[in-house]
Parts: sequence; C-alpha cells; structure tokens
Amino acid sequence: MATWKTLLLQDSASPVMEQLTFFHDHTLLILIIITILVGQMLISMLFNKFTHRFLLEGQLIELIWTVLPALILVIIALPSLRILYILDEIYNPTITVKAIGHQWYWSYEYSDYKKIEFDSYMIPTNESKNFNFRLLDVDNRLIIPFNSQVRILTTSADVIHSWAVPSLGVKIDSTPGRLNQTSFFINRTGLFFGQCSEICGANHSFMPITIEAINPNSFIKWINNLN
Repeated sequence: MATWKTLLLQDSASPVMEQLTFFHDHTLLILIIITILVGQMLISMLFNKFTHRFLLEGQLIELIWTVLPALILVIIALPSLRILYILDEIYNPTITVKAIGHQWYWSYEYSDYKKIEFDSYMIPTNESKNFNFRLLDVDNRLIIPFNSQVRILTTSADVIHSWAVPSLGVKIDSTPGRLNQTSFFINRTGLFFGQCSEICGANHSFMPITIEAINPNSFIKWINNLN
C-alpha cells in the first residue's frame, strides 16, 4: 500500500528549487488572501439589504480597485523575474554533461573527459530488485558530484524530449538539431528522479532520469576507474 510520502514530490536539493518553492508559497499566500476577501464581499452583498438609489460614482473605490491589483501584480512579478534570470545564468560550471534523448531512453556523455558515455535504460518491472524504485530506476545512473555547478547540454536523436528533474528545479527541452543548456547545483548527496516531460511517443512514460549525487572525491575515483 502506498503511503503519502511516496505520492509526494522529492524535497528540494538545489538552491534554485528552494527559490521556486519560496515563490510558490509567496504567490499562494497572496491568492488565498484575495480569494477570502472577494468571497467575503460576495457573501455580504448577497445577504445584506443596503441600497443606495442615488449612487452615481465612487471615485475612491474605483481608484482602489484599479491601483491595488496593479500593486499586487508588481509584488508577484518582481520575484518571478528574479528567478527567471537565475534559471538562465550559467555560473562557471565545474562539469559538463550532455544528455541525448532517444525513443525511449537517455544517453549521457561527460564532455570534460574522453570516451565516457553510456546509455541509461529503465529497469523493467520483472527485473527490478527490492531496492530499486519501480518505473524510476535505471541501469546506468547519471553520477554527479554534489556541491558543484553542473552544466547540462541536451539534444535529441529523433523527436522532442524534455529532460526534467523536479527536485533540482530543472526542465529543459531536448530538440532534434538544437543544443539547449541549463545548469544546476546539488547541495546534498542522494538519488534524484525525473522523467521525460514531453509526450514523445508510446513509451514516453518509460524513460526516467536518475541522478546519483556523490562526494566529489568519490566522483574522481569513479572517473578514474572508467578511464
């Protein structure tokens, strides 16, 4: 039986995702206040019997309901624009990884090292072990050092895919003939799961992304073993 914990998204593992979470809470609080205020006004209008037959204008209230929504939009827009620019910045990446989407699996290339590339397929249910995550775990995980700025270059070999890891605040299209880039910073070790977020065909839901964040020293040892 599934528990509530398994039904929720993973906790944030990057500064960008933390900022997105704070912005979500900030916006949701504003929406709740507006909903309560409008609801209270509607209920009071439905149940009171006050009338004003000679009311022709109310310049003060018209000024308030014009200026106040504009101020609210500014309060929402400023942090939104800030996060948008943060998402587009690439800060001196420590490592670059190229992710190539296929129907229906991912290929990875470590661009800073020679001949380090592999395919990443979902582990089928009938081959899954007790410690594997059903429909989320892969045979070759993307190994990344934590506390390091990572740049992802992504493209596709066939149709449009989307490389997305919610806990890192990353979602970028993998488009044939085009190279897109983004970056992220993992601030703790662990396993982080994502999936293709573009409807790319029959097995669209069976090409997961699994990132394993490890200690930088362990990452260097892993690289040396591959070479």
